[in-house]
Amino acid sequence: MALVEFTPQLCRFVDAPSCRCEAYTLREALEAAFAAQPRLRGYILDEQGHLRVNVAVFIDGRRARDPRGLSDPLRSDSRIHVLQALSGG
Repeated sequence: MALVEFTPQLCRFVDAPSCRCEAYTLREALEAAFAAQPRLRGYILDEQGHLRVNVAVFIDGRRARDPRGLSDPLRSDSRIHVLQALSGG
């Protein structure tokens, strides 16, 4: 099963537990995480259902290539890391 994990920075704002799921695309994996914690959706996706500009997703160590359609394919054992960009000086 694929594993979706969220950075501790995001967990400061909303409960974001890791999620194991059967998923073939990034969108399916994120939808499984949102089903478990609906408040996550607003932190990760914009109103059009695309990744927010301040969110980066890595699949098996590589940055997701389709931030709009979320169609990046997953393996059955993929690890997905969802990160929010940090700013400051």
